Amino acid sequence: MADDFVKAVEDGLKLSKRLYFGKDRPATPPKVPSSMDKSGAVDMLLPKSPMVYAVITDPKIVDNPDIPSYQPYVHGRCDPPSLIPLQMNAVELDVDCYLDTAFVRVSGTWRVHCVMGSKSCDCRIAVPMGDQGSILGVEAEISGKSYHTQLIALGENDGAGKSASVETGSFLKPNIFTLTLPQIDGGSYLSIRLRWSQKLSYRDGEFSVNVPFKFPEYVTPAIKKIPKREKIHLNVNAGTGTEVLCNTSSHPLKQLRRDVGKLGYSYESEVLKWSNIDFDFSYTVSPSHIFGSVLLQSPSVHDVDQREMFCMCLLPGTAKSRKVFKKDVIFIVDISGSMQGKPLEDTKNTLAVALSKLDPGDSFNIIAFNGETYLFSTSMELATKEAVERAHQWIGINFIAGGSTNICAPLTKAVEMLTNSRGSIPIIFLVTDGAVEDERQICDAMKSRLTNGGSICPRIYTFGIGSYCNHYFLRMLAMISRGYYGAAYDLDSIEIQMQKLFTRGFSSVLANIAMDTLKDLDEFEMYPSRIPDLSSESPLIVSGRYQGKFPDTLKAKGFLGDLSNFVVELKLQLAKDIPLDRICAKQQIDLLTAQAWFSEDKRLEEKVSKMSVQTGVLCEYTRMIIVETDERNNASESPGTKKGSKKSDHQKILDSEVPKTIMLQNLGIGFGDLTATAENFPPGSEIPKLPEVAEIFVKAASNCCSTLGNKCCCLCCIECCNKLNDQCVIVLTQLCTALACFGCFECCSNLCCCGQDGQ
Repeated sequence: MADDFVKAVEDGLKLSKRLYFGKDRPATPPKVPSSMDKSGAVDMLLPKSPMVYAVITDPKIVDNPDIPSYQPYVHGRCDPPSLIPLQMNAVELDVDCYLDTAFVRVSGTWRVHCVMGSKSCDCRIAVPMGDQGSILGVEAEISGKSYHTQLIALGENDGAGKSASVETGSFLKPNIFTLTLPQIDGGSYLSIRLRWSQKLSYRDGEFSVNVPFKFPEYVTPAIKKIPKREKIHLNVNAGTGTEVLCNTSSHPLKQLRRDVGKLGYSYESEVLKWSNIDFDFSYTVSPSHIFGSVLLQSPSVHDVDQREMFCMCLLPGTAKSRKVFKKDVIFIVDISGSMQGKPLEDTKNTLAVALSKLDPGDSFNIIAFNGETYLFSTSMELATKEAVERAHQWIGINFIAGGSTNICAPLTKAVEMLTNSRGSIPIIFLVTDGAVEDERQICDAMKSRLTNGGSICPRIYTFGIGSYCNHYFLRMLAMISRGYYGAAYDLDSIEIQMQKLFTRGFSSVLANIAMDTLKDLDEFEMYPSRIPDLSSESPLIVSGRYQGKFPDTLKAKGFLGDLSNFVVELKLQLAKDIPLDRICAKQQIDLLTAQAWFSEDKRLEEKVSKMSVQTGVLCEYTRMIIVETDERNNASESPGTKKGSKKSDHQKILDSEVPKTIMLQNLGIGFGDLTATAENFPPGSEIPKLPEVAEIFVKAASNCCSTLGNKCCCLCCIECCNKLNDQCVIVLTQLCTALACFGCFECCSNLCCCGQDGQ
């Protein structure tokens, strides 16, 4: 899909050369990399900032709406449509950072500068987001019309609005959301507001936020006299009650306020060109030791859950001398047929790097699986140079894609090998791209074995590749075992995301974390239900709901890397200016969805759906719709403006007040695809579908007509027919009729017999 989008933008930039702006010269389109450098072309033309594109199907409507250029007539149509980037007249960025989450709002004004004033076209909005971005909403106002997105429960308003195609609203890539607005007049101004959330990066006590804000030169208005104002507002509330220090900033921000745990900055300037770098900001929160805080907040009157809220944030600190755990690691890697090519090669590369980071005192093993199970060693091996070298050779020989998928056998074997681990933290890394039928049985078996195990049970770190594996099964496995879950939905991010998961698993500094006093609260619920280990690579966020009086003091306890006991007192504070429900919404919805899948609990599904609608966070049980409101109709339908029957006038008023809705296709990742796994479809590929009956008929008929037209519609044939007498014309007419009948017979035969040859 991304390649098609890039090709459409490339065609649109070529079409934009038809535009004439008078004495003001237009911005020069970028030089697109040659076909030899396809990856470079994709990277250059994919949006790296919020963008709006004119969707052009008819190239002859491309012109300056203010100054007609009278370009030569263009024949044909754009199929697929071309995308011309619209020029932007203003932009404002607002970023609010809380705990480990950033909420981003972008407001901007774009103009349909490339379509005649008498014509119209669709406009596609592209929203690139940062790390683990989640779209929260899109609003637009255009010439008396307004559009906004909202979430509704599955099954709600079915049939009330028209269904949309994939292009109307979808994820171009996991971090790029696109939405199409219908039929915008040429020369119109679009006022658009975008909202999304994303995770902050963390390293050595430093938080950083990176927002895509790199605008290409060709979105700068060609008319130099148009003022271009760029605004940025940043608010930081660490929620820890400790001092916050600014480290770096990509833009010249001016400090507005500075309180304990809070910062405020702004930037505003008239610019000649829009920002050509992403917005980056970093700040330091954590002292040298492990510390944390607990935020308390009461729900709003509109909250679907009226229990009190709490959120614990535990930070690892920056101490370099802190000892990490000794590790017993088993890598379980899927080598089924669907992993062939880039998925398996990237996994091998990442696994080689992970083996090199093991300490000599650590032990490891490797299990490859498809329908069978292949062990590097029958027992755990110390991570010596010789053992690691033998592992590399074994990987090169045995990591050959082929066969089916069986997760249960290798996972059970790995747990058995790690059951008797002493003085170390046992870790299992499971990498797969497929779904299996016995996923719930696997979760049941792991739940009974791991929760009844020793003092430190094996942690399962799961990693899903593509959309055919069941990511909620993998998330459930990780939650049961105090592990973590990671994913790469597109092939380009496999190495980066897998390396993050491996690094997190190798850097645990506090294990078996517990807060015993919370169990005395009424209707207590915590997400995740089993607290995972604290890693030096990221903060630990645990949230939940409760009834009753929260303890005046709260302590978190666990094991350090030397297996000594550790207790830290958590600072309690009321979260007055922090939206806890929004910060924790994504984590809670994902975990509850995994539990709903595992338990097949319809009431839990309904609860997740209500949370999704309330917070605007997408889930598997809601769908996004576009709501269109035409304010011009409301203004024109004032009383007494037209004469007619009372019933018709009343009906017109009702029709004008009812907003139009467009139902987008399901934007969730789903619960895996057993068929695709069984057929070994590689990640990122589409499952081939048999053509519909109508498609067969249209294709056959169009082939017949096009063949006839290619042979009989040349200019010489037309001139010849003009000189024929009436008798010849009658004969030719009868002949053409007979040929048409034969063509229809061929269409019908293809239609009726298509099932025999698989067409």
